[in-house]
Amino acid sequence: MENTNRQIKLGAFFLIPGHHIAAWRHPEAETSSVMDFQLYKKLAQTAERGKFDMIFLADSYYVSNRYPAAVEQIVSSRPEPISLLSAISSVTNRIGLAATASTTYNEPYHVARKFASLDHLSGGRAAWNVVTSKYDDEALNFNQQHHLLHELRYERAEEFIEVVKGLWDSWEDDAFLYDKNSAQYADRTKVHPINHAGKWFSVKGPLNVARPVQGYPVIVQAGASKPGKELAASTAEVIFTAWPTLKEGQAFYADVKGRLSRYNRSEDSLKIMPGLFPIIGRTEEEAKEKQAELNGLIPPAVGVTLLSALVNFDLTHCDIDSPLPDLPELEEVNGGKSRFKLVKEMGEREGLTIRQLYERISGGRGHLEIVGTPSQIADQMEEWFVSRAADGFNIMPPFFPGGLDDFVDLVVPELQRRGLFRTEYEGSTLRSHLGLSRPKHPVHLKKQDIMN
Repeated sequence: MENTNRQIKLGAFFLIPGHHIAAWRHPEAETSSVMDFQLYKKLAQTAERGKFDMIFLADSYYVSNRYPAAVEQIVSSRPEPISLLSAISSVTNRIGLAATASTTYNEPYHVARKFASLDHLSGGRAAWNVVTSKYDDEALNFNQQHHLLHELRYERAEEFIEVVKGLWDSWEDDAFLYDKNSAQYADRTKVHPINHAGKWFSVKGPLNVARPVQGYPVIVQAGASKPGKELAASTAEVIFTAWPTLKEGQAFYADVKGRLSRYNRSEDSLKIMPGLFPIIGRTEEEAKEKQAELNGLIPPAVGVTLLSALVNFDLTHCDIDSPLPDLPELEEVNGGKSRFKLVKEMGEREGLTIRQLYERISGGRGHLEIVGTPSQIADQMEEWFVSRAADGFNIMPPFFPGGLDDFVDLVVPELQRRGLFRTEYEGSTLRSHLGLSRPKHPVHLKKQDIMN
């Protein structure tokens, strides 16, 4: 297949003990190590050995008890991402560190401070995955009975990002003098309150952390709804997205990239990285056997619970060997609209029963799933990359550590042989890995902006 001068970007999506819903039952999964730093250290160093651009950690703020199987048979305990990535930064040197923080149940000052600190501690490797929380279970942990309406979540998110960036800019790059002779630690004319007063937030500033090494930590976003795509086009530098087919991936890629010009942005300023769930075998038959083994570990109640959560509709009383029942229309959904649409359309398009559908999404949860040899997996990755469906991929191993080991040891060398992926890091920051420029500090000229 024809190559280009571009190179694939890779994220290592750490969801321990694995992305398959039954991963914790796999004999090779390190199930009891979900809270063990030594496992994360080993995985991070493996990903860095594979020259990945970044590690990615998802997050949420609840334990679902809507369905009995959710607690009894699904892993629901995980470390807090910023704490974990701060520790990982001390045992790695180059790999980027991306953590999720919701704009719905945080305050901008907290988020700006945590990510600026991570960026300094890691030498410029931090990224913030911006999400809008979508479950009532989360609202109940934050003095609310219901979560915000979909459109309001994105309205709040847009202002949230504006405030965070303002706080990151509240110290100019050269504000610190460290002049012992003159007893001048900082130049107060280069320290700026942001004095933000908006619909959702009132924040004076400045931040009590210096401007991040990267200017801003890399901004990552994951929404695929219309408001999500618009927010990504205006603010994001990386999009993690879910598309099971090349045609859908190309349509999303063209749509989002086509919105960038409205914000005076180039196509290279935003990297689109769909999730990829690979089951790797040295032969195609071996890969299919691995897939069958994993799916054979799924208790039906767990499969139905997963599917119910993705479509935000209780399927626990349905016959699992029947098709999906009539689900709400998209405009009636106040949860995750893009994933609801993807899973519903997959079931209807392929005529799947509930059991067949939960087996289809039990690993990738709607992301691209490839079952095959390293060469077959590299073929599809190259096709998506060259055909402008992806700038890279967020790799979702079925179980850890074996699934990540297989990708690094078998697939990465194949991508390198084709000239599609780096053989060595060329820079030290995540922005340099991704080919993203460092944001310039907006010079503040108003007298009232100077710290008194």
